[in-house]
Amino acid sequence: MFDLPSVKEIIENNLLHLNQVDHEDTLGRAYLYDSFSVLADVCKHYPAVTVTDSSGQDLGCITNEQIIDFLHDSYNQLKAFYETVIETMDASVTVIDANERVRTWTKGAEKIFSVKSDEILGKPIIEFFEHQHLEILESLHKGKRIRGKHHQARSNLFVHINANPVYFNERIIGAVVSETDVTNQVVLNEKLFNMSTEVRRLEQEMAKYRPSDPFNSIRGKSAVMEKTVQMARKVCSVRSTVLILGESGVGKEVFAKSIHEATEGSDAPFISINCGAIPESLFESELFGYERGAFSGADHRGKKGKIELAKGGTLFLDEIGEMPLEMQVKMLRVLQERKYYKVGGEKEIEADFRVIAATNRDLKELIKEGQFREDLYYRLNVVSLKIPPLRERREDIVELIHYFLKDFSLRYQRPIHHFSQEVMQEMLQYDWPGNVRELRNVVERLVVFATDGVIRKEYLPFHSVMGYSDVSDTDLQENHMELNTTILPLQEEMEQHEKKVLEKALALTNGNKLECSKKLGITRATLYNRLKRLGLS
Repeated sequence: MFDLPSVKEIIENNLLHLNQVDHEDTLGRAYLYDSFSVLADVCKHYPAVTVTDSSGQDLGCITNEQIIDFLHDSYNQLKAFYETVIETMDASVTVIDANERVRTWTKGAEKIFSVKSDEILGKPIIEFFEHQHLEILESLHKGKRIRGKHHQARSNLFVHINANPVYFNERIIGAVVSETDVTNQVVLNEKLFNMSTEVRRLEQEMAKYRPSDPFNSIRGKSAVMEKTVQMARKVCSVRSTVLILGESGVGKEVFAKSIHEATEGSDAPFISINCGAIPESLFESELFGYERGAFSGADHRGKKGKIELAKGGTLFLDEIGEMPLEMQVKMLRVLQERKYYKVGGEKEIEADFRVIAATNRDLKELIKEGQFREDLYYRLNVVSLKIPPLRERREDIVELIHYFLKDFSLRYQRPIHHFSQEVMQEMLQYDWPGNVRELRNVVERLVVFATDGVIRKEYLPFHSVMGYSDVSDTDLQENHMELNTTILPLQEEMEQHEKKVLEKALALTNGNKLECSKKLGITRATLYNRLKRLGLS
């Protein structure tokens, strides 16, 4: 007889192979190298099974009692793992059986739906939720697989759903659903849209008092900038698609609005959508809108999409390189056929809008990586406009500084009566990886710190007596000898210190890029550009 550990070793390693069995024997016979299912099958006919190696030598005997002990132990181990996983996860996970009774209800489900596990376990799920709001029943009764579906579980609760049926012996014995609370994302997205609409309305009101030439809002008299503006003016004679390229912060949206205002009427809408800021699962409804009743919990009035809102005007697709691949296909169809369907709609709608797209990414490189469709690229790239970075038009820096200085002085009621040439020289020598946006933020910082109306060099975020004002006193003391004995070119010195500041910020935020960019007062795109330029992962 084998003891239990030997049985477990043989079974767990799947080393049993059943030979031809004579049903008149009192023992079944098995060889090494076959599955446990064969052993289970032969045990239906015999109280014990002998195990034989490839040479025909008997290795021992396994009884039904030993198999039962092994199965019971295995079941308890599996149950322990399952219960620990369920106890550990934060997500909302629900499991129901074939009779619609709840078998698993995690703490995440308790938190989202405000129903305790001891109240719902073992009871029909339809006693707690309306049948039409239960996607899990679609999986149970129809075998429907759901992935990333947007669902409104309550009036104040939006979730993303994944659901699958549970199959056993080719029949459905239950279903599993997981739900992630995205209420904050939906609410913030709605607020962002409403704020963008209000900002646009105010801009249109202000436009009545601006000079007639929309391109006057673009600052810079350098040769490269004037050439770029001239190219943009030529684009205004037609309504063809425009692709604006350039680093983060160069003013791509400013150019897009200028082209729109120079081309369309004063009442024509300018609708902006940031392709990198909208969750993938919400993208289609944001772009195309949805009919009333398109999905559970949808607004009974339906919702207009950005394409419909841009009718007769311009749809500005910012960060087009971040658009999900699935949406790229649908966007290409709209651009080609000038028609689209709302989510849940059956009526084809004519699309009447002009597209201006912008990106700070290399779309050709994204095409090679399979992250951007080549056909969409050529559809967008009818006319391309490359906005030069600030380091390539340094002669515009002085004009921009004075423009922003005047703006913030008036805004904060803080007149500036001294701006030294030393400060101006440092700002002219700086590389401005964040471009005009970074310059604007730095000027605002200078005005904020200049409480006495004097702008000093130590107020610059990229300057101190020995390098950077943001470097701690300890760091300055530790590097004092090195800085006094080793002098590198200014750009290299600045890059070294900038790298230290970024590493410190990343360490303090545990590598969270969004939190890091907020602490540094720059956009996430600017942070990524700096990390890439400085060789930081």
